Amino acid sequence: MYAEAKDDDATPVPDPAARRRHPLLFRLVQAKLRPRWRLSDITVTEEPEIRRAVRAAALGNAMEWFDYGIYAYLAVTLGNVFYSGAGDGTRTMLSLATFAVSFAVRPLGGAFFGPLGDRVGRKKVLALTMMLMAAATFSIGLIPSYDTIGLWAPALLILARLLQGFSTGGEYGGAATFIAEYAPDKRRGYFGSFLELGTLAGYIGASGLVLVLTAGIGDDAMGSWGWRIPFLIGGPLGAVGLYLRLKLEETPAFLKSEAGKAGAAKPEGAQPDGAEPTDDGRKAAEGKTPPGELRRILARQRATLLLCIALVAAYNVANYMLLTYMPTYLTEALDWPRTEQLGVVIATMVAMIAVVTLVGRLNDRVGRKPLLMAGMVGFLLVTAPAYALVRQGSVVAVAGGMLLLGGSLICLQGTMSATLPALFPTDVRYGSLAIGYNISVAIFGGTTPAVIEALVQGLDTPMAAAYYTMAFAVVGIVSVSLLTETAGLPLLGSPPAVATQAEAVELVRTQRRNAVS
Repeated sequence: MYAEAKDDDATPVPDPAARRRHPLLFRLVQAKLRPRWRLSDITVTEEPEIRRAVRAAALGNAMEWFDYGIYAYLAVTLGNVFYSGAGDGTRTMLSLATFAVSFAVRPLGGAFFGPLGDRVGRKKVLALTMMLMAAATFSIGLIPSYDTIGLWAPALLILARLLQGFSTGGEYGGAATFIAEYAPDKRRGYFGSFLELGTLAGYIGASGLVLVLTAGIGDDAMGSWGWRIPFLIGGPLGAVGLYLRLKLEETPAFLKSEAGKAGAAKPEGAQPDGAEPTDDGRKAAEGKTPPGELRRILARQRATLLLCIALVAAYNVANYMLLTYMPTYLTEALDWPRTEQLGVVIATMVAMIAVVTLVGRLNDRVGRKPLLMAGMVGFLLVTAPAYALVRQGSVVAVAGGMLLLGGSLICLQGTMSATLPALFPTDVRYGSLAIGYNISVAIFGGTTPAVIEALVQGLDTPMAAAYYTMAFAVVGIVSVSLLTETAGLPLLGSPPAVATQAEAVELVRTQRRNAVS
């Protein structure tokens, strides 16, 4: 009746002749292989609840990028404050290297917080990461300068950056998972795009604050004490985000997954003849995972993790090149005043933030892959012309180059947050995404400003930045071609999610009508 499947996980292929001869038997087998959803299985999440979840998750992402934006836009100033003992030519390089060093511990944070979020819940872990991020950002504003305490200044700065990196290792994967598991299947792209709206809002807040402070107190005061203000503001912002996250409920997908585990825990943990449960069985009954959880993620999700790493690498190189490295390039290579370079960067991000949710809606309609492919091909084709425009130095030329790059980046930003969580099943989604995302960001993303700066100086051409980005665009094109389209479909390991009870009823009715076709 069924042809042999090509691999162990493939769905058996029905033989057309057997289907015609035994239609009733075929339907019974199909019902066993693919049981229909009951109304009680379908997740219905009302829009006000979704919006609360999206707001709290996006604020944490904004907090993360507010910190990164502050550091990026003050990289030259921070080099003079914390590395004043070094030569003028190496201060900025050391400052950018300190920016990159926090990414070294992000995979450790992902490996810790991700599986923890799969075990105890997304909400608790996201509250913890918010608290740690805010504390680390606030502490940077309190560190004395190199002229005051010598080598202790860069040492304390690096320590604070390491704490930031460890805590943010659990932030993006958790926030993306949180929104994806709350959002209805048909609107996951739209609601997921608000996570990247938070990214842009954090950057705009950071750059706008630095711009206002610089214009208000001047470069001298900014280098003396004004640079501390943006970091100190991170403390109260983190407290607001923590409050919002603590008021949320756990995601419906996680609760249903845990309910399923609880139902299966007793037989898994039980032993014959009245024997004591094994350690693994006892942990299953307690809702905890055995010690090999991390190894199982790496073993069972290896191919998907590699795809995630490649996709995130292409995305983050483009993202960090435009939003983190470009301000430094405008200051050092083109000798632009801080106010002008921040103004053009802010204008670019405002244009992007105006359309990011439109891109989210669009990828719900036409699919994730077309938008991702458009962004990757865009970076391959327009990065070199965009840098040629920027090198001309005029405001119009720089703005044109930035908008070319921003147009490609927004296709990725508005789509990525719905794409990545859908790669992994519910029971290991947070852990797998946190590990894959942070390995990629640590190796390729956070190092982008320092690597590009080294390439520009080593090759003695600013076009090295364009070539580096274009190389990763090719990686992105290959990665997108290997993706499976997930727009409008339930998350792996989760039942369908809809926005209204009427939609759930219609889904069950449609399923029944299709069952006989």
